[in-house]
Amino acid sequence: MQIINISGFYNVAPQIFLTDLEFLSEKGFGTIICNRPDFEVPQNMQSNVIKKVAMEIGLSFIYHPLTFENMNKETIEKQMAFVTASESPVLAYCTSGTRSVAIWALGQLGKMSKDDILKTTRESGYNLEGLF
Repeated sequence: MQIINISGFYNVAPQIFLTDLEFLSEKGFGTIICNRPDFEVPQNMQSNVIKKVAMEIGLSFIYHPLTFENMNKETIEKQMAFVTASESPVLAYCTSGTRSVAIWALGQLGKMSKDDILKTTRESGYNLEGLF
């Protein structure tokens, strides 16, 4: 499983699997944010399946599906509120991690310069030059 730390508690990953949840718990993650809409994945990878197992092992699980069309002020603020509310590391996932990084980047506007945001994401392996 590929976990990429973006900043502080915020980490991203491509699609996770049920078999990854125990590992995430052992690594100290407390909150999992699913940014991948259920319509993109087969039934056995949908949020309700992963949420059930995550909660059984003590992980908080939030289904917050994103598309580039619905990344607006409301969804950005919600994502940042989920992260702020967590007292332990957060893992946000989608298909490749790009949407989860993009919403973090948009959530940093006004807190960091665009250059610093892009530098942070680029150093994490995500080129978001066209985002702003």
